[in-house]
Amino acid sequence: MKYMFLLYADEMGFTRLTPKEQSEGMAAYQAYTAALTKAGALVASNRLRPVATATTVRANGSDFQVVDGPYAETKEELGGFYMVDVPDLDAALNWAKQCPGARHGIVEVRPIWEM
Repeated sequence: MKYMFLLYADEMGFTRLTPKEQSEGMAAYQAYTAALTKAGALVASNRLRPVATATTVRANGSDFQVVDGPYAETKEELGGFYMVDVPDLDAALNWAKQCPGARHGIVEVRPIWEM
């Protein structure tokens, strides 16, 4: 079954780290991605550009409103994702607990509803 891990964190948190801490953080994500790949669980993953680059589209009656920026102001922004294919929710949660994002933010685990 496929699950999406949505990674939320303080977008500016990375910039407050020392260069050594940034390097260690990137290495942790690279190792995590490699482990998912080796296990055959990784479907896709990527990091998102800063929330300031987002554009929101919303229906406004029969027209659409296009607004620069995120839909809502939050303390943690959606910064990236992993999509995994694993046997069940327990396996997905086990992988989510190992995600470096769980140590400095939130990892939301959601099943994919394949159409």
